[in-house]
Amino acid sequence: MKLQWIDTHAHLYQPAFDEDIADVVDRALASGVSKILLPNIDVDSIQPMLRLCAQYPDVFRPMMGLHPCDVKEDFEQVLKKMESLFAQYNFVAVGETGMDLYWDKTTLEIQRAAFEIQLDWAIQRKLPLVIHAREAFEPLLEILDRRIHKDLKGVFHCFTGDARIASHIAEYGSFYFGIGGVLTYPKAGLENVIPSLPMDRIILETDSPYLPPVPYRGKRNESAYLIQVAEKLAGILHLNIDALSRLTNENAMRLFGI
Repeated sequence: MKLQWIDTHAHLYQPAFDEDIADVVDRALASGVSKILLPNIDVDSIQPMLRLCAQYPDVFRPMMGLHPCDVKEDFEQVLKKMESLFAQYNFVAVGETGMDLYWDKTTLEIQRAAFEIQLDWAIQRKLPLVIHAREAFEPLLEILDRRIHKDLKGVFHCFTGDARIASHIAEYGSFYFGIGGVLTYPKAGLENVIPSLPMDRIILETDSPYLPPVPYRGKRNESAYLIQVAEKLAGILHLNIDALSRLTNENAMRLFGI
């Protein structure tokens, strides 16, 4: 029997997949990726994401949130519209939210405000928070230190932090680490951090169409490539691939309630 996997973070509703989404889904299923979780980005991505979930209800699960790179001056109105959708749809998480200071540091304060609003959603609805952190671990951890709550849980998606940051996150006791294609990049340094992560809080993701694993760097990423990440991770953790499948699936199901 083919091993089963869960891609906990992929943007397969984006235009990059418009021409061949059926083939992309078929390749994912053929590789054993049986569930794919879709984080929202902005207002424009909502309907394409929901349409894809309706088209493949056994495969996809949606999330709802505002990506930090899309936080603009009108973010409060955007978030009100997004929040209203929770009454209509069964979202598995709040996200993708967080902070990104790589592209634009001038939006720090509105990113912070938007993140805290979405953090409140997660607590109120007892849903996991899917966090994007790029050059922004310190301000994010400062918020979480102050706002940690018994009903707050989530994942640092595409985790790229060092051992100190990993230890800080692990101390919360309810946050997971999303591991994707960056793990296969020789200069990323994640191989030295992975062994220190709590094994019951490691989940797999692709972030498709971004960050494809070796040997697909420079190409469009897709969920079928999760297997390359899994093989690399299994080697680092000294687990056979069957054990890693069970471990990461159990972790993902526990976090997202799927």
